[in-house]
Amino acid sequence: MALTMNDVERFEASRPRLEAIAYRLLGSASEAEDAVQDTFLRWQAADVEHVEVPEAWLTKVLTNLCLNQLSSARARRETYVGEWLPEPLLAGDPMLGPADTAEQRESVSYAVLTLLERLSPNERAVYVLREAFDFAHREIADILDITEAASQQILHRARKHVAAGRARAEIDGAAARRIVEEFLAAATTGRTEPLVRLLTEDAVAIGDGGGKVPARAKAFEGARAVATFMRGLFKPSKAKQAHVGGSPEVYATAVNGGPALVAVVDGRVVGIMCLEITAEGIAAFRNQVNPDKLDRATRRWAAAEHGEPLLHAF
Repeated sequence: MALTMNDVERFEASRPRLEAIAYRLLGSASEAEDAVQDTFLRWQAADVEHVEVPEAWLTKVLTNLCLNQLSSARARRETYVGEWLPEPLLAGDPMLGPADTAEQRESVSYAVLTLLERLSPNERAVYVLREAFDFAHREIADILDITEAASQQILHRARKHVAAGRARAEIDGAAARRIVEEFLAAATTGRTEPLVRLLTEDAVAIGDGGGKVPARAKAFEGARAVATFMRGLFKPSKAKQAHVGGSPEVYATAVNGGPALVAVVDGRVVGIMCLEITAEGIAAFRNQVNPDKLDRATRRWAAAEHGEPLLHAF
């Protein structure tokens, strides 16, 4: 049966929420859009007149599509070139979803999205639906075809896994911005010591080039190793300019709700560096330079207002 205009409008009203769920589940904006489109095709094929609660029906279909994709994604990521990191989203992107509570903001932070990769598909689904979208365990049980008790147990495990990777407390936005500016100033001095003082002893730096842009296959670990890498990263080089097509302008902004640096060449986002800043210092740099994961950021960047760059790099 063909969908009526009202049926299409009901789906479109749910699209932003569905995309936000899919993004948290998959860590990829493009894959989230595909999953939502597949959900629409199933809505189109369904006898929608007999769907009592469209939002619940759509959420169940979408979640199970994402679970199937997560299972196959694990196999694909075993052959991924180098480190795999989520697709970063700039502030204001509707796919970030709700951010009213601390749990919602944390669930879409770049650090937590990276940690969610360690969870099983079911753990990730329960965590996202409960923490980010406040689904009751009864609703989650229906979506995943499990019991309420199982949903509660899975959430307990998922929270423990996430908490274990988030042992430090973060600091407020104003302080984070100041540290980002201090970091840039230190990174451009050409000296290692000023950088080391800004980092935690066990700081890490991870890059995702997807085999398309040079990025180290393994993370840098330890303050001195990370500082040495950052010193070299911000050192002017014609080879680096050739890789990105010019001399990038570097801006400080918010990405996935946290502090980040965005490198832009002629309006094209060529890199996003997400910083995990704690009371002890900068604990992690997660650098996304895979061009396939920067298309949406480039579109959003072109449509948004932004201030003057803090740095002309390379």
